[in-house]
Amino acid sequence: MKRQVHLANVEEVAIRVRIQLLKGGRYLGTSPDVPGLVAEGRSVSETIEIAQSLARKIVESCREHGDPLPPAFREGQVPAREFRVPVTMP
Repeated sequence: MKRQVHLANVEEVAIRVRIQLLKGGRYLGTSPDVPGLVAEGRSVSETIEIAQSLARKIVESCREHGDPLPPAFREGQVPAREFRVPVTMP
């Protein structure tokens, strides 16, 4: 029997997304907080948007199937909020 872990009563969970520039100018995003999350986009912002959407879908799938949630979404796991904001160089 799988143990279901419920989301903490929060509206938003901050996850880390690592962005890597690929050959051909595309970007790859992965997250140490959401195993299995792999996003690819044409820009950093597009890649982050895709990663956010995928993280929601991964959480929804875990909840639907009774699988454990990714660590960042488990109850009692309230990581410090740290933001890295991309700044375009002129």
